[in-house]
Amino acid sequence: MNPTPAPEADGPLTSQQRGHDLPEGQLAVESTTVPRQKAGPRGAPSSGTDTPTDHSTFTSTAAVAADRSSHAEQDPLDHPDPFKAADSAGTENLLRCWTRENDLPRPAGSTLRIPLPASGTALTVQVAHWSPTGWHRFGTPVLENAPVGAPDVDAVTVAALLSRECERNAGTDLVARVADSVRHTATFIAGRRRTPTAPPEADLFLTAEQSLVLGHPLHPTPKSREGLSESETLLYSPELRGSFPLHWMAVDRSVLATESSWTKAGRTVPAEALLAPHAGGLSLPEGTTALPLHPWQAAEVLRRPEVVSLCEKGLLHDLGPHGERWHPTSSVRTVHRPGSDLMLKLSLGVRITNSRRENLRKELHRGAEVHRLLRTGLAERWQAAHPGFDIVRDPAWLAVDHPDGSPVPGLDVMLRHNPFGPADDAVCIAGLTAPRPWPGRPGTHSRLADTVSSLAARTGRTTGAVCAEWFLRYLDRVVLPVLWLDAHAGVALEAHQQNTIVLLDADGWPVGGRYRDNQGYYFRESHRSALERRLPGIGAVSDTFVSDAVTDERLAYYLGINNVFGLIGAFGAQRLADERLLLAAFRRFLEGAVPLGSSLPAYLLETGKLRCKANLLTRMHGLDELVGPVDTQSVYVTIANPLHA
Repeated sequence: MNPTPAPEADGPLTSQQRGHDLPEGQLAVESTTVPRQKAGPRGAPSSGTDTPTDHSTFTSTAAVAADRSSHAEQDPLDHPDPFKAADSAGTENLLRCWTRENDLPRPAGSTLRIPLPASGTALTVQVAHWSPTGWHRFGTPVLENAPVGAPDVDAVTVAALLSRECERNAGTDLVARVADSVRHTATFIAGRRRTPTAPPEADLFLTAEQSLVLGHPLHPTPKSREGLSESETLLYSPELRGSFPLHWMAVDRSVLATESSWTKAGRTVPAEALLAPHAGGLSLPEGTTALPLHPWQAAEVLRRPEVVSLCEKGLLHDLGPHGERWHPTSSVRTVHRPGSDLMLKLSLGVRITNSRRENLRKELHRGAEVHRLLRTGLAERWQAAHPGFDIVRDPAWLAVDHPDGSPVPGLDVMLRHNPFGPADDAVCIAGLTAPRPWPGRPGTHSRLADTVSSLAARTGRTTGAVCAEWFLRYLDRVVLPVLWLDAHAGVALEAHQQNTIVLLDADGWPVGGRYRDNQGYYFRESHRSALERRLPGIGAVSDTFVSDAVTDERLAYYLGINNVFGLIGAFGAQRLADERLLLAAFRRFLEGAVPLGSSLPAYLLETGKLRCKANLLTRMHGLDELVGPVDTQSVYVTIANPLHA
């Protein structure tokens, strides 16, 4: 890990965390069985199950391999025209969203029919792969009763038709953002086909962060970047390996808001001191502090009347671009510089997926507060049980206030500790599972597929057996620690795939993980007293306490549906493993995890219908996920629990 000491936080990996405590083969899996997971060095619960013997229900390993070969030859994502490939990806996303959010059952045959009563017609589409967890693969949809020779139904047309089925008049916005997402995706595919290999200056972490070429498979507009021009897209997109110098402002100390819990050698280091190495050479007016901004954001805020007023009063000074180049990570607005001991989470008022990505003041407080909470002894207890897992800390920030003390939106930066060194193979799950153009091979492939295929070739085992073992290790090293924190501290993490980082050893096996996000924490109301005893005043400004009912729903979605079911879906959609075998393994893992005390295992095991975030409906309702109470920021629907199928 990064040799720079952490802010008394997540530190370098030990040899145990790198996987040397788990000899190869300890979780050996044969092609005909998913075994019970053996207790690891931390007393992990058993996980796994025997393979069902009903061969009419489960696809054989040979059939999965044959299906994978056939799929690779026919995949529309590999169309030679980048725009057609991007349009296919966008269309599939819309169909997956509609299928999930309406809880459509598996069709009796190979064709799915989607009625469109508002338009007096229907869409029919061939099902290339039906996923129990929702990562279906579809062919090109056809408008029922369309005349012979009619053009294909593209993503924009599908968006327009589906929006007519919604009572809200949100069709224009949805169609525009789908078109924007498809256009960006085409640009990204074309760029990565030209140069699929990462540049030499990129470390492993940055390479992984730049992998999400297609984006979230269950979002209608995963690559929408409303507000970016073509030239800005080239500079600011991780998919195109963009980079840029930061834009700096000088802030008068009378309107500076800041907080730091970052410590070195037991002493608190102010946020401005942490930024000083990157601000060297700036000429600062007396009595001011340097504040870095995203270049796009700087141009935007300097047109806002409240910022213009601060500049006219001499409280804010525009210093322009300065310093080394930084690289956008998968979130677009958080930037990374290989070798630096910090990352910067910047405000960026571009509409990305469901929100304009400007930091809220309570979120800045929340990141520092969680760091302080972990330093009360909670982190030591947690890592004694799970030494390979931690939270990437967000212990410091700077922002600007109005003279009356109210926050100025969009003028802020959060300082995130960078625990990753150049040799640390730290991969967010969304990047691991993301199909993309691959060096030296035709077509799209994911890091997940490459990893398990390499492990199978090296060990002489079947791909299905390797997938099962990889999945079991992931549950033990990444999912189990999240359940522990919920059970023992009442702190639930919004551990969706983009927020969850898996640490891989040199062979590609999971050996640990990290959670990163200063927004996504839920302090259970039932643990309020215990948390207040541990850290007096907790939640007062961060607004992080949430009812247990809402916490259960959110944890089930983010960790259960988005993260684990999404990973299982990737194994299935990429023809690597049978999803139902992995669902059976997850079921046994949850049974073993019930004694931990988190409510999630029993909730997932016993609940036949789950509440699931509906990204398409959220978009149709025009909601911004960063605005409003946590229980109404997004639309949630009820779907069948695949663990009960």
